[in-house]
Amino acid sequence: MAQTDNHLVIMAGGVGSRFWPMSTADRPKQFIDVLGVGKTLIQLTNERFSSVIPPCNVWVVTNEKYVSVVQEQLPDIPVDHILSEPCRRNTAPCIAYVSWRIKKENPKANIVVSPSDHIVTNPEEFRRVVTNCLKFTAETDAIVTLGMKPTRPETGYGYIQADLSTASARNKEIFRVDQFREKPDLATAIQYTKQSNFFWNAGIFIWSASTIVNAFRIYQPGVARIFENIMDILGTADEQRVIDEVYPECDNISVDYAIMEKAEEIFVCPADFGWSDLGTWGSLLAQTPHDLYGNAIIGENIQLFDSKNCIIHTTEERKVVVQGLDGYIVAEKDDTLLICKLSEEQRIKQFSGE
Repeated sequence: MAQTDNHLVIMAGGVGSRFWPMSTADRPKQFIDVLGVGKTLIQLTNERFSSVIPPCNVWVVTNEKYVSVVQEQLPDIPVDHILSEPCRRNTAPCIAYVSWRIKKENPKANIVVSPSDHIVTNPEEFRRVVTNCLKFTAETDAIVTLGMKPTRPETGYGYIQADLSTASARNKEIFRVDQFREKPDLATAIQYTKQSNFFWNAGIFIWSASTIVNAFRIYQPGVARIFENIMDILGTADEQRVIDEVYPECDNISVDYAIMEKAEEIFVCPADFGWSDLGTWGSLLAQTPHDLYGNAIIGENIQLFDSKNCIIHTTEERKVVVQGLDGYIVAEKDDTLLICKLSEEQRIKQFSGE
């Protein structure tokens, strides 16, 4: 398998404001330095694939209003590899669009699809797993998803139930998927964590271009027809104009519902490389180093007294002193300061006014 056939698709169209006031509809979390490390989440995502995928084979699918931000933050990827969605249609149309586009450019392409806003704390193991799976999908017609071993009864993730009785003949780390399970209630999540064959669905998919295009033809023929009909236009100066016309015709459906839960050759690679989707302030707290009192501090000039189990994210150049808080979010951006109980963070969208 030539590395030149490996392609990366970064899905970066999300508009969530869960990390308000840092993230807003104009600049959602994938484009901000959530971790306080000097790099945004999309930059970290691109970086962790750097030795697996050449920069010329990186693609980003994003909302039309974020194209300039992607160009600014990922200047090394080709400009014509930043694909603009005129409207939100969930992950299946997003993946179909970029898959047809890649297949036209390289029929032998082997593709890994990744969200733009997740974190990985062991990038070396991540790259090993991805390289291993790319080799598998280059040699087969398989669709592979990465499964994370649960570390807690999480109700915010979907789960993958695997058949661990027999590994794939070609790869001893890859197993067939029995079924995908929706986000469970707490009691069900507790049961899942007690069983060795349940994994978090990380939303990272690996397949060849021909495999995923054929899957759309079989399981989502309506979406497939849309992109088959414009195949001659893809990669030309007329592409964006035509995409703006036809994209709204696509069903609003996730790739999990559209393909993963229907296709037969579905496999999972169980992995452990310190993954989190950073969907909440609580998940950021869990993934960030703590002091002796369970506080996570992101910022240079912060002092805490008599406080515990808090996350403080104040990276602007001002002194922040916090006293007497237990289980709070303290976050600052520009002229806005948020002080909110971690247990009430679901109300942040209400506070943001978006």
